[in-house]
Amino acid sequence: MAPARQPQPQFNKDEKVLCFHMDMLYEAKIMDVQPFEKPAEGFRYKVHYKGWKNTWDDWVTVDRIRPLDDEHKELALQLQAQLRSNMQKSNRIPKRTVKPGTTDSARGSEERSSSAAQGVRGGRRGKDWDLEQEDAFHAKPMINIVVPDHLQALLVDDWENITKNNQLVPLPHKRSVRNILDAYIDYESPARPPGTASHDILLEVIAGFQEYFQKALGRILLYRFERHQYLEVRKLWEKSDDEQYKSPADVYGAEHLARLIVSLPELLAQTNMDQQSVSRLREEISKFTNWFSKNSETYFVNEYETPSSEYIDKARSF
Repeated sequence: MAPARQPQPQFNKDEKVLCFHMDMLYEAKIMDVQPFEKPAEGFRYKVHYKGWKNTWDDWVTVDRIRPLDDEHKELALQLQAQLRSNMQKSNRIPKRTVKPGTTDSARGSEERSSSAAQGVRGGRRGKDWDLEQEDAFHAKPMINIVVPDHLQALLVDDWENITKNNQLVPLPHKRSVRNILDAYIDYESPARPPGTASHDILLEVIAGFQEYFQKALGRILLYRFERHQYLEVRKLWEKSDDEQYKSPADVYGAEHLARLIVSLPELLAQTNMDQQSVSRLREEISKFTNWFSKNSETYFVNEYETPSSEYIDKARSF
């Protein structure tokens, strides 16, 4: 019988990587790799942060390490930009960078265009996103997501088309929310083999996105002008026998999913989580948002539809 194959570390000694310390990603070098006593626990890595004294060297687990590739370099820059922005907004100007270790719920106001540039706050992944009472709100860690400029511009156009031009997103959508989320899983899966913790996290986060979309659509993601349309199309998943339309995620598409992204601060602000969950959730949402923005031409509609005068009269009565 062949001997059991020994597990190998995901990263190697002397390899250059990026490493999370609290909310930030720093360039680092792996100085040593040691297995845990139990093989199932994997390895621990001693990292040295580039530009910092050896006293900042740290033993970390693999979940804090990321490859030094373009995708994660971009994420590190976004986190740094968000930190500077937050400090400027709070009138706190740091002398030097920190060392390692450091929309309205009713859409009647029609102010989504101003919310497009907001960050995303608080939360943990998938089924663990359990809401708590508001008295714990201010104690929650922050999750700030930089929404790409292109996606912000699409949100503003979406707002103008509906609230100013009295147009609608054609429904059922040709590329539904479920299609988009499934496509993202297919895109990410080659780098996250099934059975790994990273793959499990991916599936849980995407399941969380879909669950939040289902619950938030009729409550906070619609403009007043769309509500009559919603009453009509929801028959597709409530009364229809068509297996193609099982839920709102099968009928609505990119435009409303983008609104969910900028509404996440309110939706996740009361979630129960620890600092590690904050960092991981922010990374996952940032990666999805960047991918979504880069592939927007595939998923956003090219033209909105102009409803009948009868529809406009009914919509104004809401």
